[in-house]
Amino acid sequence: MKKILVSLVVLLCACAVVFTGCKKGGAAKTSETKTITFWHLDTTDEQQAAWRKIADNFEAKHPNVKIEITCLENEAYKQKVATVIQSGNPPDIFRSWGGGVMIEQAEAGMLRDISSYVSSGNISQIGKGAMGVYAFDGKQYGAPYSLGTVGLWYNTYVFQDCGLTPDDFSTWSKFLASCKVLKSKGYAPVALGEKETWTGHYWWTYIAQRLGGEPDFLAAYNGTGAFNKGSFLKAMEMLKDFTATNPFQDGFMATTQAEQEALVADRKAAMTLMGQWAPSTGNDNATLGYKDKWGYMSFPAIEGGKGLLSDTQGGGDGYIIGKNAPDEAIEFLKSFYDPENYEIICTKLNACPVIPGYDGMIDPVMKDVVQAVKDAGYYQLYYDQFLPAAVGEDIKAATEGIFAGTMTPQQACDLIQKSWETNK
Repeated sequence: MKKILVSLVVLLCACAVVFTGCKKGGAAKTSETKTITFWHLDTTDEQQAAWRKIADNFEAKHPNVKIEITCLENEAYKQKVATVIQSGNPPDIFRSWGGGVMIEQAEAGMLRDISSYVSSGNISQIGKGAMGVYAFDGKQYGAPYSLGTVGLWYNTYVFQDCGLTPDDFSTWSKFLASCKVLKSKGYAPVALGEKETWTGHYWWTYIAQRLGGEPDFLAAYNGTGAFNKGSFLKAMEMLKDFTATNPFQDGFMATTQAEQEALVADRKAAMTLMGQWAPSTGNDNATLGYKDKWGYMSFPAIEGGKGLLSDTQGGGDGYIIGKNAPDEAIEFLKSFYDPENYEIICTKLNACPVIPGYDGMIDPVMKDVVQAVKDAGYYQLYYDQFLPAAVGEDIKAATEGIFAGTMTPQQACDLIQKSWETNK
């Protein structure tokens, strides 16, 4: 009899649970809202509105999901990400350039493998090479929404006013001579925002790329060469000599990256060495309202160098997924490539498309960037992203030392090599 009563009690309890959890018409539906933390660094009003619209589009289709957006300026963003990674609590989805920094985050267990999610949907149209920037050891951690290149962006009005064309900057000797012409006409040849340091390190890495090409970089990377001798030391010496010609605007050490691009838009400087975001950043921060056209040209070839004019460096602008992110964060990333959202990314966020069908939506000059990526026999991810984060910081410190006149080329290169040996 006891067994019967116990069984009856168990049965009644089970029924109570079932009926309590059910509603009229079927199984219970949860009303729990999942919050996805999304960090980006596109700071202009138009850019922030673009990401908010993309988030709104996703929330409309997923009523139980809320996208919580954090927007930070480039350097503040990198520092904040480093802090939360150290604390073990990364955002659910956050901006990344792939490469060594991402690999460090993956090796620290801070990223989620999304390999099984990217073989379907519009995200699957991204090429293997582009996706490879966001993969490591056979695992996919994110995806690019844009793949571009760093090059010399110039104000077409200024060039016309000085009687110059891109061909006048195609070799290093022509480049130096043409900078003298620009100065004689009252323009700063080059705008530089060295306050943020990452903006200036491209000068050393590009000169080194033109001198030594891929072979010298691989030799330094693999240990058969080094970053403090050969083409790398020569590149630092050439950068010092170039800086001594005063090619930059007054106060360049205290100028921000946004101000750097604005100087070109405002006809105060002729050109700037920057990524594909330069025209939009310049126009957004310009104050004089010229609205001139921008032109793009490759970094000049260096006579006698191993590198080709078509060799380039750049990277993907993309996003990676934090270790504790819910599946919805991955779905949010995949939604970037839906037509309604990718059109926003191309037209409002200045993207160089990574999936087909959107070339007609981008500024014509951006097609030159897309072509440059396609033509590159050697495409190098930004040094400060390809190499470990600590090495990237020391590269920026070393080139800053050259611009400020506080380091010799040998000291600057020794700092980089020592950092590489310590952190590789």
